Amino acid sequence: MPRSLSGVDMRKRQQPHIEGPPQAPGHPRPNNCCMCWCGCCKCLWNEDRMERSERACTKMDSIEATEEQQPTLDEVVAWARSFELVMRSSEGREIFREFLRSEYSEENLLFWLACEELKKETDLTAIDEKARIIYEDYVSILSPKEVSLDSRVREGINLSLTEPSNVMYEEAQLQIYTLMHRDSYPRFLNSSVYRNLLDSKRSSCLDT
Repeated sequence: MPRSLSGVDMRKRQQPHIEGPPQAPGHPRPNNCCMCWCGCCKCLWNEDRMERSERACTKMDSIEATEEQQPTLDEVVAWARSFELVMRSSEGREIFREFLRSEYSEENLLFWLACEELKKETDLTAIDEKARIIYEDYVSILSPKEVSLDSRVREGINLSLTEPSNVMYEEAQLQIYTLMHRDSYPRFLNSSVYRNLLDSKRSSCLDT
């Protein structure tokens, strides 16, 4: 007759077994368990997962620190001497974009940036897709963000659509750059957006 199980034995049999397979003679048991996915132990898999997570956090912290970098007083002063310096600086472009937004002409800078991204593209499929998106967003007369291009440049773009390239908007981009330089940039330097930033940088320097 099989021996009846006591209540203690029944509970032992019902508990999940997480100790892993029995240790083989002459082979030390590794410092892990059979349920690594639950994070219940410091096994090699779990330690590797934690290390990857820490590396990812460190990378994200670095990215956030870069994004939050503020321009120096010298940089802000230099923007008044050269529009090119404004456009070459990510902080300068962001401040200039804030000003353009107040004048309802933000699409000019957005178009210029989209053209810069297109010029970096080498994949033909991506070039075709990005070129058409730029057309629909900034060139089409049906778009609420249409930029101001003369008829000759616009006609050249229409012809290029049959076989898009990463430089098909180069002439249009130069036209919009010139427009921002001659029209928007002087007003930007006299705007409260730029003046307030310049004053705050000067005050910070005096405080230190």
